[in-house]
Amino acid sequence: MKLGIARERREGERRVAATPETVKQLTGLGLEVLVESRAGIFAGHGDDDYLQAGAMVVQDLDLGELDAYAHVRPLELPTAAALRRGTVTVGLASPSSELATVRELADGGVTSFALELVPRISRAQSMDALSSQALVAGYRCVLEAAIRLPRFFPLYMTAAGTVPPARVLVLGVGVAGLQAIGTAKRLGARVSANDIRPSSAEEVTSMGGTFIKLDLETAEASGGYARELSADRGALQRRLLAPHVAEADVLITTAAVPGRRAPLLVTREMVQGMRPGSVVVDLAAESGGNVEGSLPGRDVQFPTADGRGAVTVVGLKDAPSAMPTDASRLYAKNVANLLALMTRDGTVAPDFDDDVIAGACLTHDGVVRHQPTAEALAVLAAETEKASENEGVV
Repeated sequence: MKLGIARERREGERRVAATPETVKQLTGLGLEVLVESRAGIFAGHGDDDYLQAGAMVVQDLDLGELDAYAHVRPLELPTAAALRRGTVTVGLASPSSELATVRELADGGVTSFALELVPRISRAQSMDALSSQALVAGYRCVLEAAIRLPRFFPLYMTAAGTVPPARVLVLGVGVAGLQAIGTAKRLGARVSANDIRPSSAEEVTSMGGTFIKLDLETAEASGGYARELSADRGALQRRLLAPHVAEADVLITTAAVPGRRAPLLVTREMVQGMRPGSVVVDLAAESGGNVEGSLPGRDVQFPTADGRGAVTVVGLKDAPSAMPTDASRLYAKNVANLLALMTRDGTVAPDFDDDVIAGACLTHDGVVRHQPTAEALAVLAAETEKASENEGVV
């Protein structure tokens, strides 16, 4: 079977879905791996590296001849339409925001696997791309903050005086948040953190941070994820967080609710209450933002309430792509491990009795198997039909 590895074409994307290391793993499974020329160039892998690993390098992939296709970013509509019926795809899919592509994949008979849907169970940890890429993002966001902060992170005691450590506050303690805590601590900052999941307190302490406990309801969903707070509770959370935000030199927000818009944790007024020169990094900017007014891929200056300066709000966009070598190393291994789970004797043949394979499947045999996405498509179809009927009314 022919497995195609794409050269990513979305602006800013520098990762690749296979490395020379995983090509060896995939060819060892009996697959013929076709890598698009220059696919791994930003990750430090040239065409010769893939050839030596056993891949065939082609100038452009012929999507119609592939049996399987691995990618990083969600497929664009023309790509999904060009895949032949029965093709197996593996990659990030963002199903809630790419409904047209999901519909095309289902209608085209493509069996697609979304790495966002891989179950959070022990057996699937090696395929968990959300965690591996969050690790990269959590590390990167601290570096972005340190570059912009007009002062040191660590404590310095010098003959000219003592420089106190920077105070870093992390909101959201998943994989990205924990990595942010660890990185800020290694840089010498004094770190505190908060999460609406009470189970995260011990994790924060284990990373050397101080957990900020707020008088809020428990908000932990299945699988260790957070669930969205009610409007009233969300407003209370922001009021309780405000004094802690005001005391921070650096604020990093990483909170997310799977399949939903990112929760608003920090208002514009809270940001303006920080000291001049403070830095806010919103890791959730692409999914709606934890910080009011943050923009994906942009730095925004908020004037402080006292009028003495400004706070820089950084809306990170595709943070893992800023570190494509290690991000690709981890991501490609996630892809290869999932493919290995469904490959027997050189044939990619998903066994839907397997919980991991069934859970990660987005479309198969003309059906959208992920129920929330199927429901969202049904709502979209009903709205489209209603709008069409209204246009016909004179």
